[in-house]
Amino acid sequence: MTEQLRIDRLGHFGDGIADGPAGPVYVPYTLPGETVAAEPRPGHPDRRDLARVVTPSPQRIAPVCPHFGVCGGCALQHWAHEPYLAWKRRLVLDAMRHAGFDAALDAVVEATIDAHGEGRRRATFHARRRGYDVLEVGFAAPREHRIVAIDDCPILAPALGGALRAAWAIAEALKEMRKPLDIQVTQTDGGLDIDLRGSGPLTAPQTAMLARIADEQALARLTRHGELVALRRPPTIAIGRATVTLPPGAFLQATVVGEETLARLVVEHVGKARRVADLFCGIGTFALRLAATTRVLALDGDAAAVAALHRALPTAPGLKPVEARTRDLFRQPLPAAGLKDLDAVIFDPPRQGAQAQAREIAASKMPLVIAVSCSAGTFARDARILVDAGYRLTRVTPVDQFRYSPHVEIVARLERG
Repeated sequence: MTEQLRIDRLGHFGDGIADGPAGPVYVPYTLPGETVAAEPRPGHPDRRDLARVVTPSPQRIAPVCPHFGVCGGCALQHWAHEPYLAWKRRLVLDAMRHAGFDAALDAVVEATIDAHGEGRRRATFHARRRGYDVLEVGFAAPREHRIVAIDDCPILAPALGGALRAAWAIAEALKEMRKPLDIQVTQTDGGLDIDLRGSGPLTAPQTAMLARIADEQALARLTRHGELVALRRPPTIAIGRATVTLPPGAFLQATVVGEETLARLVVEHVGKARRVADLFCGIGTFALRLAATTRVLALDGDAAAVAALHRALPTAPGLKPVEARTRDLFRQPLPAAGLKDLDAVIFDPPRQGAQAQAREIAASKMPLVIAVSCSAGTFARDARILVDAGYRLTRVTPVDQFRYSPHVEIVARLERG
């Protein structure tokens, strides 16, 4: 049964919300101020599926991708850019107010920086068999387990242009295994770097077939669960003056401009500090840039990432000393006593945040903290710990490198006293 709803606001995941007597009703692909016709979603009494837009918002625009609304990769291609960026800022404000920060936040949280650049430099494609004969390679459908087969994605950087073609070739080669595959592709200076997951052990003929595909598709490297299948060129990227050879499946910021923007803000906040800690350092996104002027203690739980950082140091003569060590900062956060000889600390954890590490920093006398996060919720929680311990939040910058999605990056500066 179709019903007509007026959309009052946008939720944190990008769905339109119609406020009614029974509570909020969520309708994806709608905008505030619109009147829409919507249909019930079985099993979800608070959700509806969009049937048609009756009265469109003046901010509604044409999506850039024909798969929008079918593929689950994007939520907001239908919204004009400026109000979309303002909404990303509101996501940060809402999370911080929920964590108990006061109304003075408006003066601290800056406008969102657009860091999409040329597009995303990494993507994970899913390959699945449907029935006996149909192979699908693409992204997951919204809120479903099925795969939407695609042959192009406009949010990917041009250098990732051959990624889908390579993913289809790999999936075709292994389709008789009937295994669900995840194919992670990363843009590097040496070409595309692919790590294949989900295949299970490969036979010698299958390995040889994948090596031929790596050659035909001009891949830099092809690995399976990190094990080398083919290497044509080292998969390297530049970080500051250093050259980093990526571990298989390595984490990178989603876009080149996103990485550069986050790093620029971090370096700017660190200023003239003489010795800093870079916690959750990864492959050295911040450490290798900071080392141009600053001594760095770099810690991360990913041993392969720390090893890559170590190997990169000799490629950039003239850097200040970098002490890079493997340490699980969730189970063994750097204690307050370990921070006493430092001038600043940076922490950039995964989405779950750094609650234990924030408590250690809060117990220290560290004068300057730069918090970097990919989750507004866990950022607000961790920042609250620091503010409650006497830190002052002086600057918060939202950064948008996941265009058309509800994800937002944050760089914040906190000062003691």
